[in-house]
Amino acid sequence: MTTPDPDGLLAEQLLRLTRRVHRIQKRHLEQRDLGITPAQSRLLRTLAHWGSPPRMADLAERLEVVPRAVTTLVDALEASGKVRRVPDPANRRVIRIELTDDGRGALRELRAARRSAAEEILAPLAEDQRAALGGLLDTLIDGAPVRGC
Repeated sequence: MTTPDPDGLLAEQLLRLTRRVHRIQKRHLEQRDLGITPAQSRLLRTLAHWGSPPRMADLAERLEVVPRAVTTLVDALEASGKVRRVPDPANRRVIRIELTDDGRGALRELRAARRSAAEEILAPLAEDQRAALGGLLDTLIDGAPVRGC
């Protein structure tokens, strides 16, 4: 008989929760009929946090993907009018990516979809449980110092 693996169980629970969160967020996105994939949504959110339009390489680095993946995402978002390529004022060989008004509107819809998905996911928790979960998630996201090896 094997002994239970509590860390393995926690890891499995986190994976199951992550899948559930993705499914629910995807459903909420689809209900708003924005025609935006989760990857495109992530690029739009990332773009919105930049002070000035970034280069494609900057986006790839921030998203932790290869530049070709960003090109594909930008192509689709540009075709739908959510972003546009603009020349860098200081170096015309450099292209920057900026949100359009339509892109900003889509971001508002995306935020609303994420909020409604979060409400659905967190509905079973009381306020104190939500606060505790938030603290635990912050700890996991930030990572704990590695103890002596």
